[in-house]
Amino acid sequence: MINKKWKFALSLMLSASVLLTACGGKDVQSGNNETSALVSSVETSVSEEKTESMETSASETSVEETETETAAEDLILKECVEKNLGCFVGCAATENELADPKVWDIITKHFNAITFGNELKPDALFNYSLSKPSGTETVSFNGEDLLVPKMDYSRAEKMLKKIKKWNDENPDNIIKVRGHVLVWHSQTPEWFFHEDYDKSKPYVDKDTMNKRLEWYICTVLTHFTGEDSEWKGMFYGWDVVNEAISDASCSYRSDNENPNEKLSEDRHGSNSSWWHVYESNEFIINAFKYANKYAPADLELYYNDYNDSNLDKTQGIVKLLQAVKDEEGEPGVGTRISAMGMQGHYGMENPSYNNIEAAIKSYCKVVGHVQMTEVDISASSDYTGDASQKDEENEKLKKRYNMINFAITAAMKKEEVNFDGITFWGTVDHYSWLQSRSNVGGGNTTGLPQMPLLFDENYEPKPCFYVFAK
Repeated sequence: MINKKWKFALSLMLSASVLLTACGGKDVQSGNNETSALVSSVETSVSEEKTESMETSASETSVEETETETAAEDLILKECVEKNLGCFVGCAATENELADPKVWDIITKHFNAITFGNELKPDALFNYSLSKPSGTETVSFNGEDLLVPKMDYSRAEKMLKKIKKWNDENPDNIIKVRGHVLVWHSQTPEWFFHEDYDKSKPYVDKDTMNKRLEWYICTVLTHFTGEDSEWKGMFYGWDVVNEAISDASCSYRSDNENPNEKLSEDRHGSNSSWWHVYESNEFIINAFKYANKYAPADLELYYNDYNDSNLDKTQGIVKLLQAVKDEEGEPGVGTRISAMGMQGHYGMENPSYNNIEAAIKSYCKVVGHVQMTEVDISASSDYTGDASQKDEENEKLKKRYNMINFAITAAMKKEEVNFDGITFWGTVDHYSWLQSRSNVGGGNTTGLPQMPLLFDENYEPKPCFYVFAK
C-alpha cells in the first residue's frame, strides 16, 4: 500500500486525440443484509456526528481561511497536499494535453501522479478498431494456442516516454502513473466478446471469455509493469474493474441498463457485454485474480466507480468490494484489492457532505484504503458562461471543493480512514471532458460551459486551487 507520506523519489527504481471520457439510483436489491447493515451503521454514525451548522461551515469557509497571501507562483500543490493530507495528488491527461507545453508545465510543477485519460483503455490498446480487430494472431498461452487481437501500445508509450524522460532528468521530482483501466463495459469493442472477434457471430462461452480476459490482463500488465518492461517501476497502481455497479438497480450492471442502446453497437455507454456473457460477477472476481497473478507485488489494484456517494449505490459497491475481498489469496490462486477509487465526479449541489464522508468510511471498512480518482465539479445549473457570472461561480466552486476537502480531513483526523491520494480529472477547464457530450456515456448533458477544475482557460490557478494549496 502506498505510504501516506508518499515520497516518489525514493519509491521505485526507474529503469525505465481523443476527448477524456469518465464516468441517482433506486433502492438496492435486498440480498446482502450484512452489507446494508454496514453502510447503514456508518451513515447513522456520520449523521449523528454532523450537524447542519457543521456542513454549512465546511462549504462556507471564508476566503481568508482557504487562501493564502503567498504568491501563487510560490505555492506547489503537491507539496501542500503532502503536508495537509499526507498523500499524492494526480491529474488526468490525454496525449493531446501532454503535448501542450503549458499543461506540461502545470503537471511537472504541481502533480506527482498522472492518469491517462484514454490511452490505456481497451479500445485504445486495440487501436480504436471498433467494428473489427485491426488484425489477429495465434499465440501460445497457458499451454494452448489462442487466437487474439493485435495490440497497439503506441499512444500510451508516447506519453510514457515523455514522463520517463522527465523522471530520469528529475529523480527528486518524479511523476508516477496510474493504469486505467483493464475491465470496463464502456470503451471495450463489442467484437471482443464474440466468436472469431466478429460481432455478427454468437457470443463466446464463459470458458473462452476467461481465456481472453486472462490473456488480456497478462499481456497489458506484463508489457507495462513486467520484469523486462521498459516502463518497469513507473506505475503505482492499476484500475482493474471500472463502473460495474448500476445506477438504476444499485446492484451489478446488466446488459439491459439502457433499452435504447443495442448490444450490437460497436461499444456501449451503459449496457455490459461482460454481464451478457457471464450473467454474474464472475468476470469481476476473475479480473482481480488475474491481475493479482500477473502484477508486481508492489502494484496496487483498484476498483473504481462514480456516483460513489449515492447512499443506495454505496451499498452495491460495498457488496462488490466484499465479494472481491472474500476471494483474496496468493497470486495465481486468489484476488487482491488495495483500495477503492471514488471517482468524485460531483455536482455543485450534490452529493452532501454527510454522504461523502459516509461513503469514504464504508469503503474503508471493507478494503482498508480509499482514493479519490477523477475529481471534478459540474457547473451550477444556471451558469451560462457569461463573464458577469464567473466570480460568483468561482466562489461556489471553491466552497464546494472546500467541503470535499473538509470531509476527507475530518475523517482522517478521527483516524477512521486511510486516504492515499486525490486525482483531478484534468488540469485546465477548456480540456475537461465535461465541455462536451461523451459518445460512450457521461460528459456534458446541458451544452452549457463548464469550469470544473483547478486551473482556468489562461492556465492560471483559480480560487478553488487554494483549498488544497495552502
